[in-house]
Amino acid sequence: MPISAAVTSIGLVVMWSSGFIGAELGTREATADTLLMWRFLAAAAVLGGAWLLLRRRRIPPRALVEQAAIGALSQGGYLGGIVWAVGLGVPSGTAALIAAVQPLAAGALAGRLLGEAVSPRQWAGLAIGLGGVALVVQGDLSAGPAAAPAWAYGLPFAAMAALLAASFLERRVRAPLDPVDAIPLHCLVSAVLFTGVALAGGHAAPPAAGGFWTAVVWTVLLSTVGGYGFYWLSLRRNGVTRTSALIYLTPPTTLVWAYAMFGDAPGWTALAGVAVCVIGVTAATARRRPGRSAQLAEDPVGDRAVPRVPAE
Repeated sequence: MPISAAVTSIGLVVMWSSGFIGAELGTREATADTLLMWRFLAAAAVLGGAWLLLRRRRIPPRALVEQAAIGALSQGGYLGGIVWAVGLGVPSGTAALIAAVQPLAAGALAGRLLGEAVSPRQWAGLAIGLGGVALVVQGDLSAGPAAAPAWAYGLPFAAMAALLAASFLERRVRAPLDPVDAIPLHCLVSAVLFTGVALAGGHAAPPAAGGFWTAVVWTVLLSTVGGYGFYWLSLRRNGVTRTSALIYLTPPTTLVWAYAMFGDAPGWTALAGVAVCVIGVTAATARRRPGRSAQLAEDPVGDRAVPRVPAE
């Protein structure tokens, strides 16, 4: 049974948010590159093994090249930039706020690159959502200057740009793959990248603590399978602009996760930000029921805007 658009949107927000919790669980036990290395080694082994046993589908060489590039950007570039920025001392709220600029960038570029119409209502919703994110992370932003080098603040921007580039590239591929086929390839590419980084830094050996492996299982099942699975599914169903707008809900959702698991109670400013985020995302993602002429205006390039998955 096909997954509904509402379930896809909720799954994206919840599972994408789980990655921040998994990062905190794992980095309590080991360095960021150690966590990322073993996360993707495990993900590549589990998902790649399942793919070989259950799918056994021949993937065209062009699709392999395209998906390798998408995986390097969406997982290697995005996760590497965010996690290492925080590790260098950039406040996590600041990193989240910078990454949340992605919807505005997606909205600005979607019309030019993909032919997706971005209405004034969507622009207003995106702007409101960014204001909500700013409220949610205000505590981190007002905590004073971090002990991070100035160049480290460029890493979240690079992470945001990498994920945005992967999103546009996925919509323009000539040999599109179903997420069931694409995600194992992404994990394999990320495993190679992060293993190289961890080996170069001398951080490849995992700690013996059970908490580390709990974090690895958490990030593989919830963040990798769930988060990226729903992300690519949402791109197919909702488009770049609507999918990017849903990312606004991940900081407030992460607050709920953190309170439930670590007892970090959000303040009134954060709760106000949650409400603002909901309003902004509702405005940016609400669908109208247009007539035929309005449909053509919303999707000027027709089926070319959404790559079709070839029948098996």
